[in-house]
Amino acid sequence: MRVVIAGGHGKIALQLARILTRRGDQVHALIRDPGQAADIAATGGVPVIFDIERDTPDDLAAAVAGSEAVVFAAGAGPGSGAARKYAVDLDGSVRLAVAAEQSGARRFVQISSMGAGQSPAAGTDEVWAAYIDAKTRAEQDLTARALDWTILRPGALTDAEGNGQITLGPPPVPRAAVPRADVAATIAAILVADNTIRRTLEMVSGPDPIDAAVAAIE
Repeated sequence: MRVVIAGGHGKIALQLARILTRRGDQVHALIRDPGQAADIAATGGVPVIFDIERDTPDDLAAAVAGSEAVVFAAGAGPGSGAARKYAVDLDGSVRLAVAAEQSGARRFVQISSMGAGQSPAAGTDEVWAAYIDAKTRAEQDLTARALDWTILRPGALTDAEGNGQITLGPPPVPRAAVPRADVAATIAAILVADNTIRRTLEMVSGPDPIDAAVAAIE
């Protein structure tokens, strides 16, 4: 399978690329900074220089062309303001979905966040509220499309070593933390699991092996 990962230099994306290439998939990772290309190559992936905020839709469709699946792993990141949350977390996802439709890449996995789909609590920080709103609207856009989509909402992300044990299911899943390594491994499993198509799933660390947790989704 050829997989395009938007936000290819993110912590989850790099681990996902390594998992996919080790199992024989071809990974094309979209990155803005040419200086990150060596990190992509070290995973076995192919770096593709592309700015999802500024490059043209035709360029994005060309970058996705020939792929069976895309993963939206991009995000504005810490320290960014509300405007950039919308520019990346919402508009970037929409643009990738359009490119997937145009190029025939039907499988689309979107990394979202727990809290999406709900209104932020009163008094929530403006930037966090914008982030949740952007993720919610990105989900709404994706679910209206005729793609084989899966939305994955992880809990609080950590850099702890993954242990391959999770809780995975439709919302609501009780909030907890989860290592990025386990999120990456779960996405790899979801990509080839037809039972997860057109499902919104939440995940945290838990008692179930990843493959079993994915296989149990109905």
